[in-house]
Amino acid sequence: MAQKVNITTLAEMKRAGEKITMVTGYDYPFARLLDESGIDTILVGDSVGVVVAGYKDTLPVTVDEMIYHGRAVIRGTDRALVIIDLPFMSYQISIEDAKLQAGRIMKETGAGAVKLEGGVTMKETIRALVDIGIPVCGHIGLTPQAVNQLGGFKVQREKERLMQDAIAVAEAGAFALVIECVPSEIATEISQALDIPTIGIGAGNGCDGQVLVLHDMLSLFDRFRPSFVKQYANLGEETKKAMLEYSREVKAGIFPGDEHSFK
Repeated sequence: MAQKVNITTLAEMKRAGEKITMVTGYDYPFARLLDESGIDTILVGDSVGVVVAGYKDTLPVTVDEMIYHGRAVIRGTDRALVIIDLPFMSYQISIEDAKLQAGRIMKETGAGAVKLEGGVTMKETIRALVDIGIPVCGHIGLTPQAVNQLGGFKVQREKERLMQDAIAVAEAGAFALVIECVPSEIATEISQALDIPTIGIGAGNGCDGQVLVLHDMLSLFDRFRPSFVKQYANLGEETKKAMLEYSREVKAGIFPGDEHSFK
């Protein structure tokens, strides 16, 4: 069995100049496939609310939903580091709430870390979680939980604010930082300024690693596709073709055949 990836592994990869791979995952079958493919980190993202549950954004997702999906992913993972998102309003009200909900997720899933959104405003919360032994991955730039405040899913270009947010997250003790929808030049500068690994999504090639939403890259979600997503397979169309063929064979009396029946 390959050596288990942990937060120390990611730090070593940054020092060695080795790129980090991260993909979102929400269930056991895909977790197995991602793990066996050598993906370094699986993010159980609150994006599950959009691409699996069909919500219009991530805001309705609950801690219980994250725990359910997190458990499924953990059961399908041997090597990859599993990180689970703290959903909206599970950590913003108070530091004590953040400790309680992050602790629940860690205890009830067996995850290796949690992720939360925000920079300077979340510095003390991140520090409080790290101080009680909960590894935290930060997330700055376009933060989907703040989509209403940001006025939509827009590229974030305020260099000074982004740098301040990144430094605050690192100083608070986070082990890594997701940078979303930020011009590549700014994301590269942030990555070079920090000792912790950066994981880009729509942030160019200068980050220490990359993350994509599984359903976007496999074309399993077609409501919208961000411009920064590369489609690596079209499983949506393949699935529809398979279902059409199945339906045709059932209605024509072709399936099940003798080889699929008991004597």
